[in-house]
Amino acid sequence: MSDDAAQVRRAALSIGLWVGVASGVIVAMGIGILIAVILATSRREGEEHGGGWFDGPGGTRDDFIVDIDVVVPTVIVLGVIGVVLLGLVAAIAARRSVRPLGEALRRQRNFVADASHELRTPLTTLTSRIQVMQRRLERGDDIGPGLVELRRDADSLGDVLNDLLISAEGESHAEGEADVAHAASTAVASLSTIASESAVTLAVDAEADAVARIPAVTLVRILVALLDNAVQHSPSGGTVTVRIGRASRDVTVRVIDEGTGIEGIPPDQIFERFARPAESGRPRGFGLGLSLVRDVARRAGGSIEVESSSSSGTTFLLTLPAIR
Repeated sequence: MSDDAAQVRRAALSIGLWVGVASGVIVAMGIGILIAVILATSRREGEEHGGGWFDGPGGTRDDFIVDIDVVVPTVIVLGVIGVVLLGLVAAIAARRSVRPLGEALRRQRNFVADASHELRTPLTTLTSRIQVMQRRLERGDDIGPGLVELRRDADSLGDVLNDLLISAEGESHAEGEADVAHAASTAVASLSTIASESAVTLAVDAEADAVARIPAVTLVRILVALLDNAVQHSPSGGTVTVRIGRASRDVTVRVIDEGTGIEGIPPDQIFERFARPAESGRPRGFGLGLSLVRDVARRAGGSIEVESSSSSGTTFLLTLPAIR
């Protein structure tokens, strides 16, 4: 049985039990109130005959005389109240029954949005690479190296799709390890065409050799998202640096740009889903991309934060558990 089917089955059993208990409580309360009203409004008459409810002294039985004018309206009122309460129980049960479906729909929409965003950069890279190759072909230049890069970009796109599907299956994260410097170089190579079109230089500064406890493809995804945002917020002629270091048992990766800093939104909210800073006329990458970075980093046991942001640039600090 799949996780979704098991979740729906558990929800159905829980709702059935909840409705049964709530209905039983309502009926028991109604019966109790009715008995209390009958006992409070009835009166006893003792006669020597075989009728009645309780044995009286001397072999007599006590007959209870019930006032119909009181009991019948009470029964009607209790019936109306019971119907209203059972209707409320049904409404609450219906809301709880569709909650798993609503959660599944939310996850589906999030996956579509995440996939669209994650695939945007690889597709843009592929398009830019093809355009460069077309210009080389028109000039009669050798396009062999370009074909190699195109194949690498296509492989990267396939890796992103596989990683997204693994996340969609509900796994926290696949086991694996990544050479952080190599992953940074791969991410830089993937964005080299886009950075060149924006006249932005990408650089990797590995202060220490480090291997992180995270699949290599996942780390490349994170770094591509961070570099993509940094390139979009860097001025023409600027430099984006990936600085790799160690801190205790963790690997630290800083992505440093030379932009104008985060404006229009508090830095601690920049990782919220669809959060965006003030528009500046250029396409903005902040929002969904950084939200995905935060989610993936947390699943790997790490974290992401804005270490600093000013008019001279912004530094994002990614922390991941180290293997060595």
